[in-house]
Amino acid sequence: MIRLTESPMTWVATGDSITQAVLHTHGARGWVEHVHERIRWQLNRPTDIVVNTGVSGWGAADVLAVHDHLIGRFDPDVLSVSLGTNDCIDGEEGLPGFHEAMRRIIAAAAPRTQVVLHTPALVGLAGRERRASLPAYCRAVREIAKDTGALLVDHEAHWLEHHGTSDPISWLDDAAHPNAVGHLRMANHTLRTLGLGELNPL
Repeated sequence: MIRLTESPMTWVATGDSITQAVLHTHGARGWVEHVHERIRWQLNRPTDIVVNTGVSGWGAADVLAVHDHLIGRFDPDVLSVSLGTNDCIDGEEGLPGFHEAMRRIIAAAAPRTQVVLHTPALVGLAGRERRASLPAYCRAVREIAKDTGALLVDHEAHWLEHHGTSDPISWLDDAAHPNAVGHLRMANHTLRTLGLGELNPL
């Protein structure tokens, strides 16, 4: 659960295209924008700052390489890291590098920063051959969260609970990117996990 302070807080969400929320929402809000709405409006924290530094196509090593630009200069109170969907294309051979980059991203955070790690959401059946190692990267995120004390938002488990072995295409725009429904589901799951309730009807 996130510890809210009386003074204004800075929130940084970094990740890949799912965090950046480009193209596949077709003009609807992405999950970070929904979280922004909840924090700054519905929770009446108008002077909090929510920064989205997601970059389409990027993985953990890319974020680490420009850590100061994407994260460090904002000195966040809360750092959300959502990676793995692109990293997993490297297969299980890429897991050691993923572990190292993720742990270095976390280690670079200030001691007071509350770190939140997200497992990737499911991909559609059509995308599972290319991303066959995605479950292993989800397990890696869980392990890193346990080892570092980071808060864990387990989107994979949430999507599996809803879809089981069925194709989750109703929450996707293509084989790998959530649509507007998927982003709203991700936002509310994130908010509930962090103890921030969920979005009031907009």
